[in-house]
Amino acid sequence: MERRKIVLTSSLCAAAMAVTLAFRGAAADVGPIIGNPLIEIPAGAFVFGRDDGPENERPRRALEGRAFAINRTEITNRQYWRFIHASGHRPAFYANHPILGLDDRPVVGVNWEDANAFCRHYGLALPSEQQYERAARGPEGGAFPWGAERPGSMRANSGADACCTADARDGYVMTAPAEAFAAGASKEGVLNLIGNVWEWTNDYYAPYEGGTVARSSGLYRVLRGGSWNSDPNHLTTTYRLAYDPDFRFSANGGFRCVRSAP
Repeated sequence: MERRKIVLTSSLCAAAMAVTLAFRGAAADVGPIIGNPLIEIPAGAFVFGRDDGPENERPRRALEGRAFAINRTEITNRQYWRFIHASGHRPAFYANHPILGLDDRPVVGVNWEDANAFCRHYGLALPSEQQYERAARGPEGGAFPWGAERPGSMRANSGADACCTADARDGYVMTAPAEAFAAGASKEGVLNLIGNVWEWTNDYYAPYEGGTVARSSGLYRVLRGGSWNSDPNHLTTTYRLAYDPDFRFSANGGFRCVRSAP
């Protein structure tokens, strides 16, 4: 009995240590979504945009950001089902898919309004592009959430080298569990900010300050982060994808929520 108690105590200590390491010291708020805490992102200066990529990512500049908190992972099918049962909202398009519909996988097959309705139900909001990029890049403006080294198969769920084809080099031919790829966490401990699924933001697509106005400006919402079938060119912390907000049939698009500081 005594040995069992020691083993159990050791296991609990190890679990606590794993949680501490996963969050890398960032403050966490349990938040309103069961199993998906909000990770605090502090106020302060951060780098937004870049000058050495596509034109719509320019210019690179330093901004002053307000504090906010962002979900540790993408919203999962399990979490979305709880919302459906509580609100009567329609299910995700891929709710019954044998892989995409698994409980622990990010919900996909949701349009912008579906994602927005979920976040609002819990008193939250979809992240702005600036919030998403700050969470993904850190204050120094990293190319990836963990730093400068390219993703590889241990840090992100991505596709083949040629756009836009899935592969299983990272262990998953489609979506991966939302808790997967802990090695790819941001410095604050947020998971899968690149790869796994594209994520809706709250912003309409438009050029940054000084950019060329596109005909699509104001018509589309912005997706961020790349997905399980993204090639390396799309798998960065700055890539912006203009997307039809009414389209709900994407098998590689999901979301997470934020709470802004008052």
